[in-house]
Amino acid sequence: MQIAVDTSVLVAWLNHDDVWNIPARALKKFFLENNIQPTYFDCAVSEAISAAVRRLHEKKRGHEVVTLFTRLETLVPAELITWILPDVPRLYSAALDLMRTSSGELNFNDALIALACREREIPAIASFDADFDQVAWLKRVAKLEDV
Repeated sequence: MQIAVDTSVLVAWLNHDDVWNIPARALKKFFLENNIQPTYFDCAVSEAISAAVRRLHEKKRGHEVVTLFTRLETLVPAELITWILPDVPRLYSAALDLMRTSSGELNFNDALIALACREREIPAIASFDADFDQVAWLKRVAKLEDV
């Protein structure tokens, strides 16, 4: 089984004191134990590292940024990233349509991720963001019982 990893889960894996860290770690352990292959989309990785770094600076912990980058590069080496941003020109209208049908609850990156999952036949996304619940072809996994 293949599952996409959303920004919220990736941030929780990177930030050990994140509010979602414990359930995110449980998902990660379950994926490893059950040979579930996580898919890391470039837009989620870039959004996650940006959010994680911003949170460190907000907490006056800028000295931890280098460790955070090391953690990211260990967890998600570049060769594991699925590059979908080059698809934006082709998927732009569909992403806007998906955002529109969600009344704007899905942001552009989330709409792009949902479309990329559909194209790649990835049935699920590990995410703590309920906006993905509106995507008919995608099952959101936030806890072990959701798998």
